[in-house]
Amino acid sequence: MASPARFASRTAPLALSIALLAPAVLAGCGGGAAPTTADRLTVVAAFYPLEYAAAQVGGDNVEVVNLTPPGAEPHDLELSPQQVALLGEADLVVYAAGFQPALDEAIAQQAPDRALDVLTGIPDLLEGHSDEHGDEHGDEHGDEGAAQPGEAPPIDPHVWLNPLNMSVIGDEIASRLSALAPERSGDFASGAQSLASSMDDLNAEWAAGTAECANRLLVVSHEAFGYLAQAYDFTQVGIAGLSPEAEPSPARLAEVVGLVKDQGVTTVYYETLVDPRVAETVAAETGARTAVLDPLEGLPEGSDGNYVTVMQENLAQVREGQGCA
Repeated sequence: MASPARFASRTAPLALSIALLAPAVLAGCGGGAAPTTADRLTVVAAFYPLEYAAAQVGGDNVEVVNLTPPGAEPHDLELSPQQVALLGEADLVVYAAGFQPALDEAIAQQAPDRALDVLTGIPDLLEGHSDEHGDEHGDEHGDEGAAQPGEAPPIDPHVWLNPLNMSVIGDEIASRLSALAPERSGDFASGAQSLASSMDDLNAEWAAGTAECANRLLVVSHEAFGYLAQAYDFTQVGIAGLSPEAEPSPARLAEVVGLVKDQGVTTVYYETLVDPRVAETVAAETGARTAVLDPLEGLPEGSDGNYVTVMQENLAQVREGQGCA
């Protein structure tokens, strides 16, 4: 999996230590009086989609803390001392192994028996590309989790971009919370069922909205959308590999430019939290337009959206960009 050296380290804002004291809890599903703060389980989520799932499942029975602040690129997470301490105190830590190497290391030290790696419950994990998409500098700019000779390709961790995988994650969280507080297992089961119902609805929207499209090549700045592409019958073409900060080689850029021209691709997608320069380069060379496709690794600062609304915005972008009927 990825080495911490493959990611740029950016210090989390000092204000984050204050934010750790504030609950990020959505409305609960259980009946009766809401639990007091002292009765709530503390769930630490690595980044936004896992925060969303934990809050939906746990409701008023949990206090959810997101380690990645709004507007920050989660790959670059560098834990503050307060966050490391919080890992040691949390009832449950929800993360995706290999996605944030600094967090993987801290969990191994602080919470090995209280952590849930959401990738373990997802069937048919996808492999990502290693550094054949990166440049000649290898380790400095190579892709996340780039495989060395003789090693297996890296696993694509972006499982949450298939809504049905979010249902699986919700069930995993409910199971772990129920083991911690059996008397509230009915609440957790109800929360997971509610999450699954909303994910079924979202999946149906995507399936219907992308059933007939003029072009099924999804050209993206980096390969974050493999699970989405697989779910809705697109072929993902990443300019760079799994890492959003990887620099594609000139040969890779030329290859994608040729593909865009040959296959009549009209839209190249870039991401909300990442420099759009690579996508803009391909678009400028081909006459294609650019559009935002949000990998939902985090919400922009000040956003009032949520997982469902952002995925619906993604659907609108894909329908327009791919010429869907």
